[in-house]
Amino acid sequence: MKKYGKKGWMISGLIMAFIVAGCGEDAESGEEAEEDGSADYNEALGYNIVGIDAGSGTMAAAEDAINDYDLDHFDLQSSSDAAMVQELDSAIENEEPIVVVGWTPHWKFNTYDLKFLDDPQEAFGDTEDIHTIAYPGLEEEHPEAFEVIDNFYWDEDDMGEVMEMLEDGVEPEEAGRTWVDDNEDQVSEWTEGVEEVDGETIELGTGAWESEFAATAVVQAVLEDIGYDVNSTTMETAILWEAVADGEAHAHFTAWLPYTNDSQYEEFAEEDDVVDLGPNLEDARIGFVVPEYMDIDSIEDLQE
Repeated sequence: MKKYGKKGWMISGLIMAFIVAGCGEDAESGEEAEEDGSADYNEALGYNIVGIDAGSGTMAAAEDAINDYDLDHFDLQSSSDAAMVQELDSAIENEEPIVVVGWTPHWKFNTYDLKFLDDPQEAFGDTEDIHTIAYPGLEEEHPEAFEVIDNFYWDEDDMGEVMEMLEDGVEPEEAGRTWVDDNEDQVSEWTEGVEEVDGETIELGTGAWESEFAATAVVQAVLEDIGYDVNSTTMETAILWEAVADGEAHAHFTAWLPYTNDSQYEEFAEEDDVVDLGPNLEDARIGFVVPEYMDIDSIEDLQE
């Protein structure tokens, strides 16, 4: 785990995506694949699906999609985040075929011309909401923090503003502070009736994605404004839920429901080990994503 408090955060340049990419010398260009059809796209992709952290909800969703669409000719592999980013940027720069499991909100949709592949079997489910998950003792132990965390709610455009700052190299704490200072009216709705405190400590958990950094940084800034000392700790998904259940973290803002994090929700929330405070962002989406220059429109186009 990496812990980031007031001294700053570290951004690892992650993007929320899995990459399906071919690395061989014989891979066709995107233009050639368009001429020869989806079968040749598969050959150009190398039948190799490069993922990121194994065991995540997104990896599970990708595996479900592979099974549902009979894409067994693709090999789903874990990979480092740095390698994944390099593959994506390189493919787009050279207009080569590439498929990612991506989601919105995400800054990549503002940077590149991307599209979701149709998912007629709904392997990835419908749109999702991102929920706030809290430690059961938070309301009693830190009622003012609980009120702010429970009230926290924004939309895709709000999150996108913070994520773009992160992509430009701004540290999370600074990006969160900038957004809070620029959106006082919205923040005042979260803090209405909340009294200031004197140096109580709040521990926030976050996943290692820029969307999660964005939400956590904004809430951290708001809590600091009312007198809390706030530490933010980056954890893997399973550890994050366990930390909130055990009280090592007071809250996280990263639960994609009802699909992506359904296994964690069933394990912890349905057993009352954590408290679901409801959505902090609605209508998020996950699925297979390709550059606009690829001449395929459905996951079915990846079938043999």
